[in-house]
Amino acid sequence: MRLAQFIVGCVLMGVLLPPEGRAQWIEEPGRGWIHFAVYHHDTRKRFDPSRSVEPLFNEGGRSITTSFFLTAVAGIVRGADVWVQVPYNRLEFNDVVDERLSVGIGDPKLHLRLGPELFGVRAPFPVALRGGVKLPFGEFTRDAEIIPLSEGQTDWELMLELGHSFYPAPFYVMGWAGYRWRTFNDEIDRKPGDERFAFAAAGGSVRSFEWKLAVEGLSGRAPRRRLASGQELILELDRRELLQLLPSIGRRVGPGAFEIGGRFPVAGRNLPAGPAVFVGYFMRWGRR
Repeated sequence: MRLAQFIVGCVLMGVLLPPEGRAQWIEEPGRGWIHFAVYHHDTRKRFDPSRSVEPLFNEGGRSITTSFFLTAVAGIVRGADVWVQVPYNRLEFNDVVDERLSVGIGDPKLHLRLGPELFGVRAPFPVALRGGVKLPFGEFTRDAEIIPLSEGQTDWELMLELGHSFYPAPFYVMGWAGYRWRTFNDEIDRKPGDERFAFAAAGGSVRSFEWKLAVEGLSGRAPRRRLASGQELILELDRRELLQLLPSIGRRVGPGAFEIGGRFPVAGRNLPAGPAVFVGYFMRWGRR
């Protein structure tokens, strides 16, 4: 399953974040936004357990990931909104022995975001608590020669979001920090390690153009494998870590904004190395 876990890790790197500073405010009831994005990553390199960059596991190995993400957000009551993100993945791994390909829907994520206004308090800057779940909807298999579309287990996460707009100056900062609880995958008797994660960004606009520079980090605990005896083996060498930069630029087009950017991993452990690109379109909906 080592190769399969690596390929699914490529999708983790592609999970797209709120596309712009305006998305940091909790949406009003009857309002929201939609973001559609395409992520592409083509690499022959990986971060190994010692954090060094090495070739992929198999001779001539090449991992190609193309993922489509649809994210929709809607305000439900003042001070609360809901998020839904659905991925559609094309995962490919080729080497001198075989060419493997899996295509289909991945694991959707659902979030509920709560802010002070829900309790009658008006904050001078965006602040919210967001909690959610990743559901094992995508196809999962034990077959080492088939790339799974899912990690096969449920994840729960909780994060604190903060932001600040320097209006009337066209500049903002935003970020969050959180924790992800990962449950057992009973089909393979393995529990991925829980993870701490953080994200920080600064951005702004110049006329009809927008820009953003972000940094994202992830640090995981060691996974555990359940043995036939009922005991658990700690897989210390399988911890996941990642630090990457995410620059992007955008332009207002029609009713929304078009965005293009890159992801540049600068350090990691047991995850793919090499740059990736993404393009997206952000659009608001609802009454003004």
